Amino acid sequence: MIVVADTSPLNYLIQIDCDHFLPRIFGRILVPVAVMQELGHPDSPPKIKEWLSQVPQWIDVNAVELAPDSRLAFLGKGEREAIQLAELRNAELLLIDERKGRQEAGRRGLKTTGTLGVLISAGDLGMIDPERAYRRMLAETTFRTSPALESRFLERTRASGNRS
Repeated sequence: MIVVADTSPLNYLIQIDCDHFLPRIFGRILVPVAVMQELGHPDSPPKIKEWLSQVPQWIDVNAVELAPDSRLAFLGKGEREAIQLAELRNAELLLIDERKGRQEAGRRGLKTTGTLGVLISAGDLGMIDPERAYRRMLAETTFRTSPALESRFLERTRASGNRS
């Protein structure tokens, strides 16, 4: 399965010690150079800096050497490159949280999921309690979501009873 990741899912999953589920769920993860640069921002949390000092082998960093796409100009560089890389590599899934980025990816026929979707998948596979991981993410990171999305996430995790 070809999976491309944008910055925010990696950022949040690393911070709550759930990034190691990614290769178990998806195998290798393709990451654009711009995403690695965003993760390496000087204000990044210590866990991100530590992770970057020894990037896991399941991360495959890719340069995106395509002409700029003016239809993506409203997105950040990481989102732009993640969408372009997903298109270039015919990815089966794009991990992206940003609403406008997800909408544009959808317009381009790309299947997306975000951090919450990864938590649900890990819960479905019995790896974690996704609700507990979500609560930790809210308490320990800058992750924010809409009340409607939170409600759907909690309903989904409680309905499937995926507690580990």
